[in-house]
Amino acid sequence: MLAASQASDRGAVEQRVKELAPWFHDLDLKGVRTAPDHFLFDYPAGKFRRFASVVPEDLSGKSVLDIGCNAGFYSFDMKRRGASRVLGIDHDERYLEQARFAAEVLGFDDVEFRQGEVWDVGALGERFDLVIFMGVLYHLRHPLLALDLIREHVAGDLLLFQSLTAGSTEHAQPEPDYEFFEGVKAIEGEGWPLMHFVEHRLAGDPTNWWVPNSAACAAMLRSAGFNLVAQPISDVFLAQVSPEPVSHGGAVYPAKGPAA
Repeated sequence: MLAASQASDRGAVEQRVKELAPWFHDLDLKGVRTAPDHFLFDYPAGKFRRFASVVPEDLSGKSVLDIGCNAGFYSFDMKRRGASRVLGIDHDERYLEQARFAAEVLGFDDVEFRQGEVWDVGALGERFDLVIFMGVLYHLRHPLLALDLIREHVAGDLLLFQSLTAGSTEHAQPEPDYEFFEGVKAIEGEGWPLMHFVEHRLAGDPTNWWVPNSAACAAMLRSAGFNLVAQPISDVFLAQVSPEPVSHGGAVYPAKGPAA
């Protein structure tokens, strides 16, 4: 932690950025970049500019949960938009230390960062007007369970979602049901929801389990009880909690959340 006088001292900020390296979020801490040589370049700010317009510009009085917050880029942007409460959770204490330091420098002392994972959201005991779930799903061995938990426990209205994707960007419109052989043929068609499974590693990361296509992301969100509001780019969705029960086949699962 920096003293108040050090938070505005460029040399002190540069030194602490080095101590907390490596950074995955390239943040601008009053002129000091945390990852200026990022392989994705200006990440995530550069990517966010491509879909920022779908996020409400005015979040005054709203609460935000940032799951997998990393160094806090999205948490800070939601606070800039006026959110009254912002909570970021991540399983990695080093990322949380980066986020807390960045909050000091940027003057966002009221943004809270807490250790936790998507599997822990039921213990939070509250719902949020906006849940951010960016770049997490493909790191999970049980991705649909994660979306179910978000829907059941913390999603109060909107969900901002992104996943690494691969394959077709087309979206087929599946029928409600298929005969067996007809269904097998349909699955082989363009735009069917598909998930690629990573048995070993991808990019040296053993937590990269799945790479869905765009249609699979959309289908999983709908299956978990979200209505799609916008898809500004192929791998990003803004979704809203559906007031309708979630159904699959003959089973019907009651709607959760404020509309239940």
